[in-house]
Amino acid sequence: MSVAALVLAAGGSRRLGQPKQLLAYGGATLLDATLATAKASGLPQVVVALGGAADEVRETVDLAGVDVVLNPDFGGGCATSIRTALARVGPDAEGVVLLLGDQPGVTVETIEALLAGARGHAVGVCAYDDGLGHPLWFDRSMFETLTGLHGDKAVWKLVDADRDVARVRVAGGIPRDVDTWDDYRALLEDDR
Repeated sequence: MSVAALVLAAGGSRRLGQPKQLLAYGGATLLDATLATAKASGLPQVVVALGGAADEVRETVDLAGVDVVLNPDFGGGCATSIRTALARVGPDAEGVVLLLGDQPGVTVETIEALLAGARGHAVGVCAYDDGLGHPLWFDRSMFETLTGLHGDKAVWKLVDADRDVARVRVAGGIPRDVDTWDDYRALLEDDR
């Protein structure tokens, strides 16, 4: 059995005003950093959902070794990207690790800890020092439920509601994701 990484990078970056996937980070882009972590984790399949600025992302980001799916309904929230990406997940995948394309601070070690603590459970979430955060784990038994979700924060309802949720301890704070210019500046400050 294998595990797939789903990287959500389809957002339209309305609050930022330009494609956040393409913001400079670590000598490349935010999305490059997230994809590099997903690939380095050794998961046999990495699926990235693109939507807003998809053409620019394809021209700029290193998508080698990644299954790219286009989410034409990206304006409907993250749930539409999850649904689009799940359709590409291989039939032998026992589950998926859900990553945000604008959260480059997630490490390979975090993904490994999540898998070690959450496999065998329906849902897994990272329990950081300051709260729960991505990445998330979803067993194959949750795929049908995931495809029925709507909106932007729907996966959190599953984390809150499902009785079989593994909360996996991860040292440190929740890695920053970038929605605004203040978020981006804070991310760059953190890395100094």
